[in-house]
Amino acid sequence: MIAVGRRRVRGTSAVLGLTLLVAGLTPGVARAAGTVAEGSTAAALACSVNLGSLTGDQHILREVRATKPVTVTETRSTTGVYPVGGRPALQSYFTYEPGVANDGYSAGLAVQQGVMYEIAYSTASTDGPAVPPRQRKRIGGGWDGFRLLEQVQWQSPNFTMPLRRSVYAVHDDGVLHRWTIDPAGVWRKAESAPGFASLKSIAMISKNYSFDTFLANTRGGALYTIRIPTTAALKPVVTMVRSKTWQGFESLVAQSCSLGEVVVAIDGDTESAYLYAIGHANGAKTPIELRGQLPGGYADPLWFRWGTAPENEIFRGDN
Repeated sequence: MIAVGRRRVRGTSAVLGLTLLVAGLTPGVARAAGTVAEGSTAAALACSVNLGSLTGDQHILREVRATKPVTVTETRSTTGVYPVGGRPALQSYFTYEPGVANDGYSAGLAVQQGVMYEIAYSTASTDGPAVPPRQRKRIGGGWDGFRLLEQVQWQSPNFTMPLRRSVYAVHDDGVLHRWTIDPAGVWRKAESAPGFASLKSIAMISKNYSFDTFLANTRGGALYTIRIPTTAALKPVVTMVRSKTWQGFESLVAQSCSLGEVVVAIDGDTESAYLYAIGHANGAKTPIELRGQLPGGYADPLWFRWGTAPENEIFRGDN
């Protein structure tokens, strides 16, 4: 298993000091009792996406808050993440676990020059270089033809069940692959399912013991959910959410909560990004509200989600 689990602060939910609550849904959809008012200071703190990007060998964290207008704050940057092998072609989400001061520990998966690695590094401050111990564990080659990658780690909050790690990747031929990683860190035989050639990006919106769900957009403009059982054979259930207008986004990054998802959609051609509040996934009836355009430019070549220890994450986009 990657070293991410070795510095875990068990029983806490301090992912960069943020609480994950969606503050708004589409017009006409009733607000749940007790939620904060849109545009309020409480909403700014509560409704956030931990948006990560990679430029050169630098990891960046931006807090994207679902206020109106949307606010964005860069809170951390780390240089020297990939001193060997160059910028990765693919990268999974990365965990970040804060230390006792401003230090922290980050870990994830990356594909460099066609080879999959487990990457882990420490930081001594919120802005500065990655410092030892640094880990770059080679998993294996043959990854040149893959274009989408994500890892899902699920752990029951009370640790009554073992950690589940699943790695998903889409090949250029449109085949979706899944590997499982056992507690010893061994990658098990991949399963596969065809039919995903049109996907442009994926973002996890649900995870539990029995299934994972992704939000995905296509080159043709459709928006789908892809629900994948984890306790049975790889047989994805694909459901259309919208039939058009989503083709312009190269990256989707989602943060989930009890009311739905907060999703950052990034258009690489225009170097712009938009924030959406997406209610509980229910096919074409899924409520979607555009919260607004993010200020600033978004030209970084790779975007991802910053997460925390698996037992502290709740993703229930279609539970």
